[in-house]
Amino acid sequence: MPSQVRALSSSAQVRPIDLLPHPPVTAPPQEQYDATVATLVLQDGTAYQGISFGGETKSIAGECVFQTGMVGYPESLTDPSYRGQILVLTFPLVGNYGVPSRETLDPLLKDLPKHFESNEIHIAGLIVGQYSQDFSHFLATSSLGDWLKEYNIPAIYGIDTRAMTKKIRSQGVMLGKILFPTSLVGPTVIPADAEWMNQYQNVDWIDPNARNLVAEVSLKEPKVYAPEASLAVLGPNGKPLRILAVDVGMKYNQIRCFVARGVEVKVVPWDYDFNADTDYDGLFISNGPGDPIMNTVTIANLAKALQLARTPIFGICLGHQLLALASGATTKKMKFGNRGHNIPCTNLISGRCYITSQNHGYAVDVESLPETFMELFVNANDGSNEGIMHKTLPIFSVQFHPESTPGPRDTEFLFDVFIKSVDDFRKTGTLKPITMPGGTKEEALALNPRVSVRKVLVLGSGGLSIGQAGEFDYSGSQAIKALKEEGIYTVLINPNIATIQTSKGLADKVYFLPVTPEFVRKVILREKPDGIYVTFGGQTALSVGIKMKDEFAGLGVRVLGTPIDTIIATEDREIFAQRMLSIGEKIAQAQTAVSVQEAIKAANEIGYPVICRAAFALGGLGSGFANNDEELAELTSRAFATSPQVLIERSMKGWKEIEYEVVRDCRDNCITVCNMENFDPLGIHTGDSIVVAPSQTLSDEDYNMLRTTAVNVIRHLGVVGECNIQYALNPFSKEYCIIEVNARLSRSSALASKATGYPLAFVAAKLGLNIPLNEISNS
Repeated sequence: MPSQVRALSSSAQVRPIDLLPHPPVTAPPQEQYDATVATLVLQDGTAYQGISFGGETKSIAGECVFQTGMVGYPESLTDPSYRGQILVLTFPLVGNYGVPSRETLDPLLKDLPKHFESNEIHIAGLIVGQYSQDFSHFLATSSLGDWLKEYNIPAIYGIDTRAMTKKIRSQGVMLGKILFPTSLVGPTVIPADAEWMNQYQNVDWIDPNARNLVAEVSLKEPKVYAPEASLAVLGPNGKPLRILAVDVGMKYNQIRCFVARGVEVKVVPWDYDFNADTDYDGLFISNGPGDPIMNTVTIANLAKALQLARTPIFGICLGHQLLALASGATTKKMKFGNRGHNIPCTNLISGRCYITSQNHGYAVDVESLPETFMELFVNANDGSNEGIMHKTLPIFSVQFHPESTPGPRDTEFLFDVFIKSVDDFRKTGTLKPITMPGGTKEEALALNPRVSVRKVLVLGSGGLSIGQAGEFDYSGSQAIKALKEEGIYTVLINPNIATIQTSKGLADKVYFLPVTPEFVRKVILREKPDGIYVTFGGQTALSVGIKMKDEFAGLGVRVLGTPIDTIIATEDREIFAQRMLSIGEKIAQAQTAVSVQEAIKAANEIGYPVICRAAFALGGLGSGFANNDEELAELTSRAFATSPQVLIERSMKGWKEIEYEVVRDCRDNCITVCNMENFDPLGIHTGDSIVVAPSQTLSDEDYNMLRTTAVNVIRHLGVVGECNIQYALNPFSKEYCIIEVNARLSRSSALASKATGYPLAFVAAKLGLNIPLNEISNS
């Protein structure tokens, strides 16, 4: 085991306190005019006043860190990895969906809470920009503030968390204190450091990393969690495969991920001698808090396990660091760490990039790895190590959290990789290195080489009309800029002179002609482009692409980006429904119709009220709700004037309407860039409502349930570029239905680009050239 000495923060590094603290940046609600004002004091000498909304029993001290997640505060606050830390949430508004029941037990794990990652809140204190006392979620039983008060955890809002995050990023994580007035919590513990502090209960600085936090959070006695008998993965002895999980701060969802996959989990304390226990098939080391070098007993046990090489081994987060230390490598404290739910990590074998959930302040020094190990994952943002694997044995670990909660579920497959290695070992008796899915970078490049085109035709949106206006001018303009950046000659068809994309100096050549098959055909014959984009001009361009589907190859033109067949699958309501059902995704009960009589028959079978949706239509044209045969007859008569087909589906009026903007490349890298929530429920057209980005009333489970579905659907359909998926979500359950997928730049795309700063159309144009997503700059 390597000997390491770590420089720890101490009061000797503390600077003089400011003369006066910065006042709150927001005022409390009128009904809370007498709210307590607490003060956050930082190690660099600065101080910030905020409005208290948590426990108010004593002043506290800890390490001040920030986290960039948008959702998931119940899961984050109960994550043992945050033990002793003052957590700054960068998301500006926190508390909207309240806190679920503490008494509801997990049906899978029986005696553990369903909605949390441990049995207590582990943070020392919470800092947010704005707090919402009012909450809206069917599972919520209390506000965030009331929950914090149950555990006497202080929390303050009205602090500029953006400025706080910039400070931590520039100066590094630092010690902090949350101080309360002596009139509320009693006399000071130590003398005041500044005159204004005489009114506050001052306490000593505390560096949580200087103590063994793992010993504080680990369970005290071994405990076994068994899978359902019908799901159990059995070994040669007829018993379920058993994973021995070393709890160094284990999140409950790691147990869920194992048990749900049919394996038995024996959870043991951090200092358990697992080498003396032979009754298990695989060894797992969990996440946890603090400096890894404090866990000398666990490191020594792991070093021996590596020498014995009896079973496959898998580690997550702190478990990753402990495995590296046991192998002879070293770890280092990061400047501000990685804590968030949107951190990209690249698999060095396949080249695939995954969006991950993370919470750590230490990292493995990859340069110190022994020859027997190799780097498996790397952080695409800062280049830090995110995973290692043994070259000849089934031993691997990752720095990020594949179990999520909170965060995306994109890497949960790593539990399957580990369990398969355990199962294979028990069947064959041979320990072989793990096999990661996704092939190699070389295979991916050979399968999807970069598209070589010299001239590309871009179809504009045509004249302005309801449901198709300036949003597509934005999309087309961005596409042209992206193509020019790649040195490609661009030709644009757009009859609308009042657009940016037809401005001089943007496209190399502009044809002010209607976007119809007749004129597109003539331009292709004249210009002889070798590529065409039909996804940047709204429904008009898309319809032309569908009509000319069988002509493009003969004209020598390659359709770039999303294939036409995929577009048809999303536009034809019946095909779309069949494609969704084939992968088990949820759509509303519905039937297609090509006549008024068929529509009425379908409605009577489904039951009124129903919604009628026109296929191949822009901006919801021809769609609406009907409560009886007469209303539906009138509605479908109008719809058939513009569309050959309608979809009659169960009405979900009153449900939440949620959208996700999704991007996918030719190598199956897939991300959601933005999600949106309509202010009004389903039944009010988006054009008549307000859309909020990002969503405000979705919990982590809601958000990532829909996000996971979005990624699965877009991969199944084969979209290459950008698309939009819309959901109806029951506000009183987790029931949801997919409303539709727009396999093109939609009206929402422009909004999402401006709201997030991520240029969706620009990126989509480059993805159409088979440039991988992780090679495109977000600029």
